[in-house]
Amino acid sequence: MAHIVILGAGTGGMAAAYELRHKLDKSHEITVINERDYFQFVPSNPWIAVGWRDSEEVSFKIAPHLQKHNISFIPQAVDTISPEGNSLTLINGETVNYDHLLIMTGPKLAFDEVEGSGPHGGYTQSVCSLPHALDSYKDFEQLCEDPGPVIVGAMAGASCFGPAYEYAFILNKELQNRKIRDQIPMTFVTSEPYIGHLGLGGVGDSKSMLESELRAHHIKWICNAKVSKVKEGTMYVDEHNDSGEVIKQHELPFKHSMMLPAFKGVDCVANVPDLCNPRGFVKIDDHQRSTAYSNIWSAGVCIAIAPTEVTPVPTGVPKTGYMIESMVTAIVENLDAVLKGKEPEAQATWNAICLADMGDTGAAFVAIPQIPPRNVSWFKKGKWVHLAKVAFEKYFIRKMKTGNPEPFYEKQLLKMIGVERLK
Repeated sequence: MAHIVILGAGTGGMAAAYELRHKLDKSHEITVINERDYFQFVPSNPWIAVGWRDSEEVSFKIAPHLQKHNISFIPQAVDTISPEGNSLTLINGETVNYDHLLIMTGPKLAFDEVEGSGPHGGYTQSVCSLPHALDSYKDFEQLCEDPGPVIVGAMAGASCFGPAYEYAFILNKELQNRKIRDQIPMTFVTSEPYIGHLGLGGVGDSKSMLESELRAHHIKWICNAKVSKVKEGTMYVDEHNDSGEVIKQHELPFKHSMMLPAFKGVDCVANVPDLCNPRGFVKIDDHQRSTAYSNIWSAGVCIAIAPTEVTPVPTGVPKTGYMIESMVTAIVENLDAVLKGKEPEAQATWNAICLADMGDTGAAFVAIPQIPPRNVSWFKKGKWVHLAKVAFEKYFIRKMKTGNPEPFYEKQLLKMIGVERLK
């Protein structure tokens, strides 16, 4: 019997726990460790930040749902990982031993890399976690009481640009609903070399389509932008040319700002010798296995992926839901093989699918593979995307509660958006 420990209970960790329980012999023990005792559906956070959802709609206590499937749960943060001893030390001093460790922690939010950024001790908001989105909503309500300029975007080194675009358009729509949009100038500030790059080198017609949407909604933009510091009410932005030279320095006033930070690996993972790259992301082989430790596996935002291309201001590669799902499935297949004395063979599908809400419409893209050149590069816009994302939210939260191991993106989402024939 093996003890499999999953570090992290987000989209990847919860799915991995259910898939492992479904796939493996029931004699194996599965334990999930997470610093919080609740699951949060992160894609809903832009809606939380404007009051379109409340926390109870997009989060739930984890333990009762895992326990129904004979999966143990420990709501504690991890202090240290000892790969030589095959053990974890929790912040409460408890030690947990493992035979195999699955690292699916998500990222550490690197607000410290830009002076004055972040919701705690800084002046910008975030939608990267449920508490941050709730704080952002409070700041948004203050904006509505005292209107002024808004800045939305992504810092240098950011790798998940979709939520920034979503929030900009959702915020625009809610301000229109409140009939105060005319009092609030908006600027989109991004480290991308062009609008619609998305950390992917663009997908289909994403550049012209998103530029058109920003113009139609009276949102100005600055690309190749590196935020140097933030003070109360002012953001300092260096705009670069294609050679990486600073061509203009902006001092942008704001009353409300939501800026996505760069990501790093969480401390307990980043501190393990030889496990990670300099940013703290886990180095893996083609089978999602650590290149340094044969019984450590990893998936999701916390793995190391080289940027799609060199950009004047650093940008990272997003790890979308479809990618994470395929990574999880590969780990489950490979771990099952290893436990049966076989070699791992399964590999993740490096494809990207995204539904981005834009208030009352939305944009969807499919990139197969995620990194160009591609076999499929598909980008479409329409009200149906907004409706599809709402349906996706309801389905996925229910999936995480019931323990349904079926891969959603492969079985449902491609069919939902009508491009399964493109695979």
